[in-house]
Amino acid sequence: MQIHIIDEAPEAIGPYCHATQVGGLVFCSGQTPLDPETMQLVGSDIEQQTEQVLNNLSIVLNGLGLTLGNVVKTAVFLKDMDDFQGMNAVYARLFSNHRPARTTIAVKQNPLDALVEIECIAEIKE
Repeated sequence: MQIHIIDEAPEAIGPYCHATQVGGLVFCSGQTPLDPETMQLVGSDIEQQTEQVLNNLSIVLNGLGLTLGNVVKTAVFLKDMDDFQGMNAVYARLFSNHRPARTTIAVKQNPLDALVEIECIAEIKE
């Protein structure tokens, strides 16, 4: 098992790493809409926050030589299921034609009271 901390990504706000690699799979910790430089939440609506979350996941993946195109599974945690359509529109745009498996659930509260958090599993293609 390899532990990865990506310098360009927002710092972990707890005792965890950005990603763990086991064999050909990378398990990325959930990302919230934090600005990597200021560590402040970005955006006041679901669209802005989803874009920042996926940008942060991309930073982690890029740090390992991967992209969103390597993602095989995501889990999306919404503060409010009424935000599903807004999240989904940004998600579809940023993933383009790639459609990994996904779970989307509503949670009582995300870290730092973010509207959305997303984690993923990616495949390292040899």
